[in-house]
Amino acid sequence: MAMRLPDSRYDAIKQTVVELFIRYDVNCIPINGFEIAAKMGIDVVPYSAYPPSVQEMMRRESPDSFFIEKNDGKQLIYYDSDQIYGRMNQSIMHEIGHIVLGHTQESELAEAEAKFFAKYALAPPALVHRMNPSDPYALAEYFDISFQAACIAWDYYRKWLAFSGTDYASYEYQMLKQFQMIG
Repeated sequence: MAMRLPDSRYDAIKQTVVELFIRYDVNCIPINGFEIAAKMGIDVVPYSAYPPSVQEMMRRESPDSFFIEKNDGKQLIYYDSDQIYGRMNQSIMHEIGHIVLGHTQESELAEAEAKFFAKYALAPPALVHRMNPSDPYALAEYFDISFQAACIAWDYYRKWLAFSGTDYASYEYQMLKQFQMIG
């Protein structure tokens, strides 16, 4: 079972996502982790850029992705390019979450925060609401995420709708304005 964060931490992460979108002028759907990483000056490197023996070692580090920061401050995200696009994009956004949230070591808390960051960043409920998908299949298509991620995002959206709906938080208004979905 996934670690549950305090509601205030979820809100802080959501605000951080919106600030990231504004800072790097992210304003179109689908949201592209590769583009955001490039705008942040982060090199994104596929495992396939290395010989098979090194790729094997990288997959032992993480089957999906990981990031490192070199001594000179340069940040790199390594990812498995053998995955489907939606999974690769999710992995890149997860690593961006670690970077933006200032995680310096692995922990259950860091993983829970980065996982939520990626989920929220790739299919924020307020944007899902404005796109008005009929089901998880449509949500996957609109946001170019994997079906598995779309099912998770759909459940999250339905809970969001039940508890707050269009009673938008200030960061949601900022995001809708950023994506030109409100005046």
